[in-house]
Amino acid sequence: MQIPTIASILLCANLALAAPGTAMRRQRAADRIAERRVSRASNTLQPAENDFGVADKNDTAHVEYSSNWAGAVLIGSGYTSVTGTIVVPTPKVPSGGSSSTQYSASAWVGIDGDTCETAILQTGVDFTVRGSSVSFDAWYEWYPDYAYDFSGIPISAGDTITMTVTASSKSAGTAVIKNVSTGKSVTHSFSGETDALCETNAEWIVEDYSSGGSLVAFADFGTVTFTGASVNGGTGVSGATIIDIQQSSKVLTTCSTSGSSSVTCEYTG
Repeated sequence: MQIPTIASILLCANLALAAPGTAMRRQRAADRIAERRVSRASNTLQPAENDFGVADKNDTAHVEYSSNWAGAVLIGSGYTSVTGTIVVPTPKVPSGGSSSTQYSASAWVGIDGDTCETAILQTGVDFTVRGSSVSFDAWYEWYPDYAYDFSGIPISAGDTITMTVTASSKSAGTAVIKNVSTGKSVTHSFSGETDALCETNAEWIVEDYSSGGSLVAFADFGTVTFTGASVNGGTGVSGATIIDIQQSSKVLTTCSTSGSSSVTCEYTG
């Protein structure tokens, strides 16, 4: 891709003006962004293996288990706008995990990707931890294309983030991330997408996303709550399907809805 190459050229042109530590941080950031642009992607909902047996062992009634999605999905028609607000968690290395391994999770809102698998319009925030180091990335995506990072919107643990996707047609729309805590907001517009939306699913999801074709090591994200969850400016999450992540016959999340506009997912792995 040309974007990482251009970014690298601009970076090198500025290195002489930066302190050595700053230059190193910029290079690491450029490398990480280039890698994400090449390989980071969300997926449609992937059913978990043996979820019937797990459901029998779980006291909470759930409709679906997935290997990569946790949260709530509305199934209907005419869904053209989805919004939700979260407080950014501090990701942790899972119990029994390695401090040298990188773990990640992502919270996002989206249109389609469950019963409609042709496309997903989505935007969200990734949480990543390696040892004691944490980082956060805001991104947008029109699946099956890869996710791309927003620039100009720093995010920290504890920030309040509002995410909104709007489909102006089945092949065009916008993704907006607003950091309510800082007042910063970014928007990406899509147009002429060849993979069309169905506008039949609305989602509030915590995901174990893919990188290089495989699921990333899943971070202990603590608890993520989507508040102000709405569809088309009004309808909330009442009647949504609840989904939890199950991997290797182990349920890693517990999700639920509260009222008509709140979805909570807790890491239990």
